[in-house]
Amino acid sequence: MGKARTVGIGMDYSPSSKSALRWVIDNLVEEGDRIILIHVQSPKCDNAQKKLWEESGSPLIPLEEFKEMNLSKQYGLTPDPEVLDVLDTVSRTKGAKVVSKIYWGDPREKLCDAVDDLKLNSLVLGSRGFGVIKRVLLGSVSNYVVTNASCPVTVVKGTPVSKP
Repeated sequence: MGKARTVGIGMDYSPSSKSALRWVIDNLVEEGDRIILIHVQSPKCDNAQKKLWEESGSPLIPLEEFKEMNLSKQYGLTPDPEVLDVLDTVSRTKGAKVVSKIYWGDPREKLCDAVDDLKLNSLVLGSRGFGVIKRVLLGSVSNYVVTNASCPVTVVKGTPVSKP
């Protein structure tokens, strides 16, 4: 076992972000590592926590607190029970420390900010598998982050949602 690492996972509860989480657990996390779920909420959402933490992002939220529904509602998130169960299991079986952090704004920029802010050793993202046209129109979060992040970024390819 080497030095404990900090691994970020971009999480929006989509199938592709769940695949990224599974990939991290199966291939990357070792005993004592820290997993940080990074959520990026729309800048248009309006809740009390955003008003407090919009500039810096929320404080780190331990898994036990994040599992409480009231806390999740305060941040405008609806955590997936399957994801919470997977995180609870990896915490118990591999001794990984699991926390969450919420940012508000453009996911491309905020994920890159998170790399430096959280001093990540690695960032893992899911790819939604958009075709060429949708990728051009919507922009690719994963392409932007791979190009601009200051740490290694792994993109876990998901099932394509559309063909060009």
